[in-house]
Order: sequence, then C-alpha cells, then structure tokens
Amino acid sequence: MAADDRRTLSPGKMRGLAAASTRGGVFCILALDHRDSLRVMIDPKTPAAVPARTLTDLKLELLGELATEATAVMVDPEYGAAQAIVTRSLPGSVGFLVALEAQGYLGDPNARQTSLLDGWSVEKANRLGASGIKLLVLYRPDAGEITEVQDRMISAVISDCARFDVPLFLEPLAYLRESERASDPAGAAARRRSIVVETVHRLGALGPDVLKVQFPLDARHEPDRAAWVDACAELDEAAPVPWALLSGGDPYELFLEQVSIACSAGASGFMVGRALWREVIAARPEDRSPIIEHTVRPRFRELARVAGDQGRDWAMSFEPATIDESWYLTY
Repeated sequence: MAADDRRTLSPGKMRGLAAASTRGGVFCILALDHRDSLRVMIDPKTPAAVPARTLTDLKLELLGELATEATAVMVDPEYGAAQAIVTRSLPGSVGFLVALEAQGYLGDPNARQTSLLDGWSVEKANRLGASGIKLLVLYRPDAGEITEVQDRMISAVISDCARFDVPLFLEPLAYLRESERASDPAGAAARRRSIVVETVHRLGALGPDVLKVQFPLDARHEPDRAAWVDACAELDEAAPVPWALLSGGDPYELFLEQVSIACSAGASGFMVGRALWREVIAARPEDRSPIIEHTVRPRFRELARVAGDQGRDWAMSFEPATIDESWYLTY
C-alpha cells in the first residue's frame, strides 16, 4: 500500500488495536466467541440441548488458563464477555473483542444474509470496555441484492464504530453455493481464491480497521505450497487495511503452516479457535487442564512465535495522526 493511500487512524481506534496486539503490532488472538458451532462440537446429535452454563464454563476454563498467552481474546456477549469480566477470568491486561452478529443467517442458503444480535450494539460493547468489535459476515461479491444488503449493514456498523471510536475487526466468510459444490467440487474450490481476494478488496474499501480472513485456498484440493504463497501475496495486495488469518476448522499443524505463509506475505497475525483447543471439548472435565497445559498452551506459544517473527505491524497500514495541545476540543 502506498503511503498516500493510507488513512489516518483516530486515537481511540489506535488504542484499541494496540491493546489487542503485541508491541510490534501483531495480533495473537484467542477466539472463544463460538456459540452454535460449539454446541455442535459438544453434542453433535442434539446441540440445542446443550445448556448455556456448559458453554460459559468451557469458555471461562479456557480463558482462565490461556488468556495471558494472548494479546487479546475474542468473546461473545451471550456466554462469554461479561461472565469473563465479573469472574476475573479475563485479566485487565489482556484486550478483548466482542462479537456483534447473531448466530446463523437469514434467507436463502445460497445467498446468505447476516443478522445482528438483538439488544446488543457497538455502544454497549464500548461501555463494557471492549478493545474492538468483531463482525462476521457470510459474503459473496456476486450475490446481487444480498451483497448490497450486506454492504449497507457493514457500512452502518463501520459508522457506529467511528462514532464510538472503537476499531472494527471484520470477518467476511466466503461460501460456495450448493449447486457449485454438487456439480464441480474441484472447480468450486478453485473459486475460493477469487472470492476471498475480491471480498477483501471490496470490503476493505468500506473502511473496517482490520480484516479477519480465511486462508485463500482450500488445502484439501490444493496441496501445492507455491500456490499458497502466490494466493496470500495476491490477498495482501488486495487488502487496503491490516489482515489477520482465521483458523476455521483446519487441523492445528495445517493452520500453523498457513500462519507462517500468510505472515510472510503481509498478514498481521492470527485469530485462532477450534484448531487450537478442539481436543479440550472432547475431553472429560478432569482431563481438560492437563490437555490445555501440555497441548494447547505450547501450540499457542508456537503460533505466537511464528507470527511475531514474520507478521507485519498493523500500524504500517495507517498514517499517524497529527496531535497538538488542542486535539481534545474537536475529539
């Protein structure tokens, strides 16, 4: 990105991003904002029967053991955010991002529309002390009217984040239509790269502060690491704002390799969930702590080391603000 293309970051947003990253400007974020997907992991046959208390207890245990390893944690407002604060499972020295979206989507599964969580808002998250807002959107640039609806919703959230001076971490998830998967699985997988890159370019131009991005290629259909490198370079070229890699459902060893390639291409770190702590969910309660100590914690430290060595400082994407003694008069 040319210096002339960089936008100025406000003091509040800069503080939020700094609170969620290392001193070198790299995000090493523990993702625990899962809701419906966590229920499915706990009880695949009857996920709706999993009580709220079970979700909260799992999140608090993981937070209590791992939060200090992370630069920030990503939590949900229903089962994690306030609960982590009042139980002091989330230390005050660790930043946190709060999800804004409801679970699931509205309408046609081939043209997915994100909904926001009723009763929750950027204003409330800001009052809670969040370092940032996370918004997940199911997105395809070629979905016609649904794309326009998604763009308007994203723009409204961006405006709210600007109003309360809190950074937005936007997570666009590309998806394949059922007809694409059924008729040409290999070709549909190849489409993922173009969809992810075009989405990053399109939504980055709307003005989020960080993009939380899926790996641009499907490793199940593209084993060539040179193609991985090329795809990440293309993604970085398309991104007008800092981006960090999400883990999705990939195994840990695969995600570690993807983090290395993405950070070498220009990513500013990672945000990791199931790839890190999946084994904890399947374990008996008495076995969780040893698994966290001997498996999960070393994994997180390894990811943080790779990202810290190779990741790009998010501040390189922004122009420093000019501050003088009267800045507060117009703030």
